Amino acid sequence: MDERDELRRRADAGDQDAVDQLVELAGEAGDMDELRRLAASGSTDAVDVLVELAGEREDVDELRRLADLGNTDAADVLAELRD
Repeated sequence: MDERDELRRRADAGDQDAVDQLVELAGEAGDMDELRRLAASGSTDAVDVLVELAGEREDVDELRRLADLGNTDAADVLAELRD
């Protein structure tokens, strides 16, 4: 079991420190799938990093998806990209 697998196991068991570490690792690696998984499980930090990465990449589809879920930061970044 590698480090991320262990962190996922701990995160799934409710360990917030493990969630935080996974968000950090996924953000550094640009791992959008991992960030989406963490966001879906309730991590607002993962959502924030998703918005940041999507904005940097000008990933309009991801920003639109997040905005459609009610994320106002994603909507703001999306509006800025359209200007």
